[in-house]
Amino acid sequence: MFESPCARRVTNGAALGGALGASVGAMLGTYEAFKYKVPGIYKIRHVGQTTLAYTALFGLFLAAGSLLHCGKDGM
Repeated sequence: MFESPCARRVTNGAALGGALGASVGAMLGTYEAFKYKVPGIYKIRHVGQTTLAYTALFGLFLAAGSLLHCGKDGM
């Protein structure tokens, strides 16, 4: 899809960050839901929102870091 090695590196960084963020968000969301005694079905909503937030956050920062690193390499 991408012919530039830099674009490929940024895309891979975003995907890796998203996967890492999803796993961290799911674990942390579950922990918070039980710690703060979120009632009933709202536990699932809380875990989902936390998972999506961490996915976006980790994906964004790892993509930005990959972009900065790619410019440093001169690719």
